Amino acid sequence: MPAFSMKCYRVFRMDSNVVSALDNIKVVLVGTTHTGNIGSVARAMKTMGLSQLCLVAPKTVPDGQAYALAAGASEILAAAKTFETLAEAVADCALVVGSSARSRTLSWPMLDPRQCAKLAIAQSDKPVAVVFGRESSGLSNEELQLCHYHVCIAANPQYSSLNLAMAVQIVCYELRMAYLEHEPVPTDTELAAYPSSEQMENFYQHLETALQHTGFIIKQHPGVVMTKLKRLFNRARPEEAEYNILRGILTSMQRLEKVDSNTQKE
Repeated sequence: MPAFSMKCYRVFRMDSNVVSALDNIKVVLVGTTHTGNIGSVARAMKTMGLSQLCLVAPKTVPDGQAYALAAGASEILAAAKTFETLAEAVADCALVVGSSARSRTLSWPMLDPRQCAKLAIAQSDKPVAVVFGRESSGLSNEELQLCHYHVCIAANPQYSSLNLAMAVQIVCYELRMAYLEHEPVPTDTELAAYPSSEQMENFYQHLETALQHTGFIIKQHPGVVMTKLKRLFNRARPEEAEYNILRGILTSMQRLEKVDSNTQKE
């Protein structure tokens, strides 16, 4: 079972001006084929108190069937945001968890729904995304690599077929239970700040460029090195201050490489 840190805590107060931790958690659907599933997901979300629905490249926009199956959660459908790519949908998120069956080809830190929920609530001071893939094929390896963790529902191995809304309902239920059980902490508790998903993608591009300059990886054939490095840093979850240090190190490497190059020319 993977170890994970809960350095960051959501501060709960009774006044109505404070946003609920659940309001800061996005449910992201990628490449959904059937609009009825989108409506059923909206219903599953509302029953558990979640309201942020994001659609990534849906095959069809929500229609009458979606609103019919939403059954009272039409405001969630109406407010749903649509994106062309998953990277755009989670760009502002400091924690991204993707639903996935256990894979032998792509080893990644795994959580069960209860662990996922506790981590998401604990770190909901910034936007959190829980991502669900296509009905037929789930998330691609590239999309899964945008996630810090993968969540797997321990269904009956002899019949593990869950439809999309069922999977979302299970995770949303655990999110609500974690939210209700979360103990208040003092309002002066220092919150750890984490870089957003977009910042981490910029870091990975910076890292790849720096490693190409040093000759550690070849531009045309980066191989699995970058995948393994992404997995390493996603597992480590650098805080924002640590992220800034890493970016500074890469910049200094590139600066030194330019100095060496100019010296050789002279």
